[in-house]
Amino acid sequence: MNKYLKITRAEYVDNYKIEIEFDDGKINIVNFEGFLKSSSNPEIKKYLDKELFKSFSIIEGDLVWNDFDLVFPILDLYENSISKLNSNAA
Repeated sequence: MNKYLKITRAEYVDNYKIEIEFDDGKINIVNFEGFLKSSSNPEIKKYLDKELFKSFSIIEGDLVWNDFDLVFPILDLYENSISKLNSNAA
């Protein structure tokens, strides 16, 4: 795996799914629904608003929402292991 893995493309699919392409060519469809719904943190839970959820961007190879209000470790996106993250963290 590339030591400095980056996201090159991200497209909203539906519900809380985003298709993510990495600079090594790997493509995942990551489902964020379980993570968002299980969170007790209102700063995370607000992204259940689909319009807000769809407002992500790629900044320096990372998938981010609202100027780093919400960002995920790139390795978790690469391994498609978002549901294993602690959704109570800020």
